[in-house]
Formats: sequence, structure tokens, C-alpha cells
Amino acid sequence: MHISVPTPCSRQHRPVALVLMLLAAGIAPDAATAGGILGLDHVVTYDDSGIWARKYQLWLIDAMVATDVAAGLWEGGESRLGHAVWQSIDATVIASAVTEVLKVSLSRERPSQTNDPNEWFKGHGAESFPSGEVMAVSAMVTPLVLEYRSDNPAVYALEALPIYDAIARVKVHGHWQSDVIAGYAIGTTAGYFMQQRRNTPLVLSVMPHGVYVGLKKSF
Repeated sequence: MHISVPTPCSRQHRPVALVLMLLAAGIAPDAATAGGILGLDHVVTYDDSGIWARKYQLWLIDAMVATDVAAGLWEGGESRLGHAVWQSIDATVIASAVTEVLKVSLSRERPSQTNDPNEWFKGHGAESFPSGEVMAVSAMVTPLVLEYRSDNPAVYALEALPIYDAIARVKVHGHWQSDVIAGYAIGTTAGYFMQQRRNTPLVLSVMPHGVYVGLKKSF
């Protein structure tokens, strides 16, 4: 079975692209002034204003989850769009499980809790690594980008969503730079492997038949 190799804009280059965006946003310093697992981590100037406001981050993740579920229920798994949407739901579920295990087991403190990026294994309440929100946004957009990139390159615009969320999470001291890069990588990897599954998406396989064919066929 042939499995296509991702293009330079896909999974193996996306964490690199995110590092570049963090640099461009002014929240990744020179190596001499930072620490953490990637040598990028440091506390930035707090910014909860404008587009970086926490309320917009929450609006983004809520809107994306609601859109994914609504589109999946409406389209079912028989259409091209519906199949891709259910793959993104699969990716989000699987990546969320991985992320939760890492959060609990590594228990890293957030920038809002400490100025030291090397505070790991601190127990309950320390859940900085990796970023769950960046993971979710990345997992949701990846199958759609991979599905439609060849015939509709404009779909690459969706990549702006996890990049925005990554920068915003750092600015409001929700995560360290390496947290959002890890979340981005986990979500992208899950999205890539779920998109490669051409059979029935995992979550959809346990749904009633009416969901599989899509609610639109009931009207």
C-alpha cells in the first residue's frame, strides 16, 4: 500500500514553521536568554488585549469544536467533506488522550505559576505541557488541509488558526513556547495518521447508521 509523503508544508515542517512564527511575533528569544527543553522558553510580557485576549482564544476553540461536530452530523461519512471532518474528530480525540497523559505525568507549571521553565513534576494543578488547545486546533485542521490541498490550495489558510492560538496562549501566560510547539506537533501527527485511514473513521464507526449517512439525507 502506498502512503503519500507529506509536502514541505505538512507535518514534519510545521513545528519549524511555528518556531519561525514565534520568532516573528517576538516571543521566542535568543538561546542565551531562554531555557526549557527547546531552549526557547521564557516568560513574555503579558498581553490579554486585542486579538490576543483570552476570550477570543476560547471563542476559537468552542467555534471549531461546534463546527466540526455539526458538519460531521450533517454530512455523515459518505461525502468527501464529511469523511474528512470525522477524521479530524478522530484526530482530536486521540491527540487529546495523549495530551492528557503527558499533562498529568509531566505536570509542568505554567508561566502564570512560575518564572522558571524547568519546573516539572509538580503534581496536581501543573498542566502546562503540552498545550491542549493548540493540539486540538491543529488536529482539527490537518485532515482538511491534507484532503483539499491539491485541488484547493486556499485551504492552507486554515494553518493560521493553530499558529494564532499558539502565539496567543504564550502571550497570556497559559503556556511556554515549547508547550505550544509540542501541542502543534501532536495534533498535526494525529491528524496526518487519521487522514491516511481511508476506511471508516473510528468515532463514526460506533455511531448509529443515521449519523453515518448524515442528517442532510433526512431532509
